[in-house]
Amino acid sequence: MEIIEMGALALGSAIRRREIGVREAAQSYLDAIEAKDSELHCYNTVCREEALKRADEVQKGIDNGTYTSPLAGVPVGIKDNICTKGIKTTCSSKILSNFVPTYDATVVQKLRDAGLVPLGKLNMDEFAMGSTTETSFTGPTHNPWDVSRVPGGSSGGAAAAVAARLAPITLGSDTGGSIRQPASFCGVSGLKPTYGAVSRYGLVAYASSLDQIGPLAHDAADCAALFAEIEGKDKMDGTSMENPKFDFTAATTASLAGKTIGLPADYFGEGLSSEVRAAVEAAAKTCEELGAKVETFPMPIVKYAVPAYYIIACAEACSNLSRYDGIKYGYRSEHAENLMETYVKTRSEGFGMEVKRRIMLGNFVLSSGYYDAYYNKALKAKKLIQQSFFEAFEKYDMLLGPVAPTTALKLGESLSDPLKMYLGDIYTVMINIAGVPSMALPCGFDKAGLPVGMQFIGKPFCEAEILSAAAAFQQATDFHKQSPQER
Repeated sequence: MEIIEMGALALGSAIRRREIGVREAAQSYLDAIEAKDSELHCYNTVCREEALKRADEVQKGIDNGTYTSPLAGVPVGIKDNICTKGIKTTCSSKILSNFVPTYDATVVQKLRDAGLVPLGKLNMDEFAMGSTTETSFTGPTHNPWDVSRVPGGSSGGAAAAVAARLAPITLGSDTGGSIRQPASFCGVSGLKPTYGAVSRYGLVAYASSLDQIGPLAHDAADCAALFAEIEGKDKMDGTSMENPKFDFTAATTASLAGKTIGLPADYFGEGLSSEVRAAVEAAAKTCEELGAKVETFPMPIVKYAVPAYYIIACAEACSNLSRYDGIKYGYRSEHAENLMETYVKTRSEGFGMEVKRRIMLGNFVLSSGYYDAYYNKALKAKKLIQQSFFEAFEKYDMLLGPVAPTTALKLGESLSDPLKMYLGDIYTVMINIAGVPSMALPCGFDKAGLPVGMQFIGKPFCEAEILSAAAAFQQATDFHKQSPQER
């Protein structure tokens, strides 16, 4: 088997057995990136020299026993909104096109401590605002299954890189589905952890109460391995929480026996593609065959998820993005003649249209005349959404549903209609509002041969349970084993 066809855990195991060298593994992926990425554009920055130098350091560390992680020596791609010391972190935006952080995000430092080898920074929707990776200042990423289609977003580069075998594992971020939706479109696995399970220190903020970093990989076991390295309390992030150490063994037991799974009926209503519905319903039957009890239940709060999410997210975004003013760092307009013009022209020239749209929406819902009518109501809806999940979890061990209403869209199809793009997040945003974990994985293909994704939604800090469920499903099916190169 070629190195780039191996999963992360399998590659790590081969490296520990001295069957593959760390430099050899890194070189294989760098060569693949050079050969394929001009067509796909998964990466904004490729760190060839740094990766090879790091590979040599890690090899020595493995040889002398410094690095003992199952993922030691494994290459990894990092979304371009996660700070990396000495390597550009642009958020795929003109306004940060030359920003080089002076520090590593906590998750990046943890990867280094575990002996992983960063390959580069992955393309994304600008400031993570989008569902297609088309709002990127550097240009769109293309779906490896069909280059005329989007890979999803905002972590489109992260998902496409795994699908195209340009990285065995990647780190993405998920504010309203930005790990799970591209995982669904690209036929890979992705975990959105519980809010607070992973430090956000060094993650460039979009909506601080919703953002969460998580892994994307070929399968659930690889996601579990990467999550085990990055989770945990961090003194640099006051929102990170102290919880029992993640049990990697429990996460890979691969069992659904005796589990109760709820299917929200409102996830299967109008707007859901018949092909996606059929694939998810077939997956539910597979879960039953594996020993789970599956039943449908009403969850009418679903209809309020998208408006509540976009009001809250845009309100937080307009505050978080106010720091980009052309004064402290990043792009500064050359056409300004005074301080006020510096602010206005820098932001007008530096931000893309979708970012501007969300800043305007955020300022609108926070304005004195509309705060109670919109933002305050959205916060009340947030409480009701959280309550609906907690009520469901009193009866069910986990929930199951589709990730997106359709398979991957054509490039340009939703970018011209922002409302259509927003409505496509209907099945994912509720999970971020509630702060619970969700695991996305492939469960079929449509007639065009494009992947269909489903998600297991779990109780807070029960990542091991949904990862185990995903592993059981993947042991019984082969959807996750298929690649664009084979179809």
